[in-house]
Amino acid sequence: MENQSPKAPHDALPAGSSASSPRRLLVTGASGFLGWHLCRAAQATWQVVGTYHRHRPPLPGVELYELDLTALAALPPWLESLAPDAVIHTAALSQPNRCEQEPDLSHRLNVEATRVLAQFCGNSNIPLAFTSTDQVFDGQAAPYSEDSPPSPISLYGRHKVEAEALVQALHPFAAVCRLPLLYGPPSPTAECFLQGFVRTLRAGQPLHLFTDEFRTPAYVEDVAAGLLLALEKATGLLHLGGPERLSRYDFGLRMAAVFGLETALIVPGKQADVVMPAPRPPDVSSRSDRAFALGYCPRDVEAGLKATKALGAVIN
Repeated sequence: MENQSPKAPHDALPAGSSASSPRRLLVTGASGFLGWHLCRAAQATWQVVGTYHRHRPPLPGVELYELDLTALAALPPWLESLAPDAVIHTAALSQPNRCEQEPDLSHRLNVEATRVLAQFCGNSNIPLAFTSTDQVFDGQAAPYSEDSPPSPISLYGRHKVEAEALVQALHPFAAVCRLPLLYGPPSPTAECFLQGFVRTLRAGQPLHLFTDEFRTPAYVEDVAAGLLLALEKATGLLHLGGPERLSRYDFGLRMAAVFGLETALIVPGKQADVVMPAPRPPDVSSRSDRAFALGYCPRDVEAGLKATKALGAVIN
């Protein structure tokens, strides 16, 4: 395929309801916590195609493909045959500890697969939104904006910084979306940390949470909407954080209050007292002013937790 001169994503996107037929959006990682919610949200305006690795997610109306993104040689011909009109790349090895333990797999999935996707989208002149992370920062100079220089302290963070640079070099009009800690109702094939917290407290067990690790958590459906917005309106770096800076411990207290759980079981702790394979930055709270100006509107933590509780039947 010949290289074409790139143009901004909103020039390449359909006009929405005025289009004669929905265009095809490829979502990688459709079986993941974020990917599943994103596929559901995108169906309002796109014909959605999703990839999964092992666990086929129940997504009526979504065209699903089992795909190993680390099989790099097979990706370009598959993408050529699929011919999507846009791509949102959410698939990743996103557990920092596992990235430290399996560095080759982390690089292959988080960096090399991203390179292939960015090259295809850049050459095809189609919109791309890539999901990065707040873990690209060392936690010493929060709150972070898009202008803050990356300073990762974990392999996961370093690989995401490497992937960000590749995306920006290969597809200058792509949106590189740094995501915060996500929470909300689980998908049928993936949970977030919230479900484990709830189960622990419901079992009457102590829940140990850090008082010195700060994030700007966001409700997963709001971030899914933010990614779709970024695909249409954004280029370059974009933070999709939530509106509040909270420690893990404070988040746990808010969660217990909303779900009617025993706060006395939540035990405060310190990052420094726990040895983990991957170092964790103490404060990666982010500023998302650019996204807010585009129309990104994440709800506060109490509202997000109440929305999750309203779907309580899906929390085991």
